[in-house]
Amino acid sequence: MIQATVILKMTVALFGYNRRMEKISKRSIHAFARRVAKEFKPKKIILFGSYAYGKPTADSDVDMLVIMPFEGRGARKAAEILIALDPRFPIDLLVRTPEQIRTRIKLGDYFIREIVQKGKVLYAAAN
Repeated sequence: MIQATVILKMTVALFGYNRRMEKISKRSIHAFARRVAKEFKPKKIILFGSYAYGKPTADSDVDMLVIMPFEGRGARKAAEILIALDPRFPIDLLVRTPEQIRTRIKLGDYFIREIVQKGKVLYAAAN
């Protein structure tokens, strides 16, 4: 999680985003999720945090979980997605494999379980 946050901050610094922004539109969030789905073919994309089930403020970032098969570290895959698609808004992007999600839920990981149970599914692959 720390690595993903560091990568996000590096991306924000690299592209010059300003953390003091207006609230992010649902249209922008959905458009980004569609682009992730088109380019990276994930199994599922879940929105969580204040934009899914809270009250986002102008200082809120978008919290999104992408579930997809990949090799290597989730933070590296998240950075690849962010650099390729340039969301143009602050986002905390988590990328996990389906197996990692199953394992974490089986181990009682409250954070992952809450995302899967309460998050808003923005995309789910047909199979």
